[in-house]
Amino acid sequence: MNVLLLKEPNDGDQGSDPYNQEMTNVGLRATLLPVLSFKFVSLNTLSEKVFQTEKYGGLIFTSPRAVEAVKMCLGDRREEWERIAKDKWNAKSVYVVGKATAALVRRLGLNPLGEDTGTAEVLSRVIIERGDTGILPLFFPCGSIKREVLPVALRENGVPLETLTVYQTAVHPDVVKNLTDYFAAQGPPASVAFFSPSGVNFCLQALRGLAGEQLPQIKLAAIGPTTRDAMLAEGLSVSCTAEKPTPQHLAEAISKALK
Repeated sequence: MNVLLLKEPNDGDQGSDPYNQEMTNVGLRATLLPVLSFKFVSLNTLSEKVFQTEKYGGLIFTSPRAVEAVKMCLGDRREEWERIAKDKWNAKSVYVVGKATAALVRRLGLNPLGEDTGTAEVLSRVIIERGDTGILPLFFPCGSIKREVLPVALRENGVPLETLTVYQTAVHPDVVKNLTDYFAAQGPPASVAFFSPSGVNFCLQALRGLAGEQLPQIKLAAIGPTTRDAMLAEGLSVSCTAEKPTPQHLAEAISKALK
């Protein structure tokens, strides 16, 4: 059975993407379709801040894109990062949401905390429970349409926080064309998986138009509770939600829903 995953393939490669591989492992044929486009911003400011370790009590990453922004801004200061800044950050707390973000953080040489948290809300509870309420703020590089759950929760509990928008999110310019081409070639898939509230907002109208009366027969899946809530808010029937935001958990949830 065909499954449409509304996400960009890792490194642009359908075959090596772990979500594709896990779908294959459970007997499903997946196609990954990019929904979002990203533009990195404020990299000069970010470059200054990641080397100002004395100003912060730790780091927070809730998306792979934020980690990519840090990697980009290191530039010709990579040696300084490896020799000095990296160890100073590792002496503090480096919080992450999800295994994909944690993997990229490790490539920077940092030691992530919280990779088993599936949402920013859960991560905020971890941070609060650890009692990071010192004078120094946590530094949170983030996207332009981040949810306010984590910042609000931390500030309400006395955890100082400094945010910096390092990437802007927009709809992928070819998303409607790619969806149309997919339906023309493959027909309606057995399941469609959404990976973010933005993906729901950007794809839903086109998906409804292409699927038509067959939409209720398509099993709609969510990568996590935040995406599920966005789908429900649009009146969609959510067939399954991954227990954790990992390829294995999503593949298991979709496979079970299709039985």
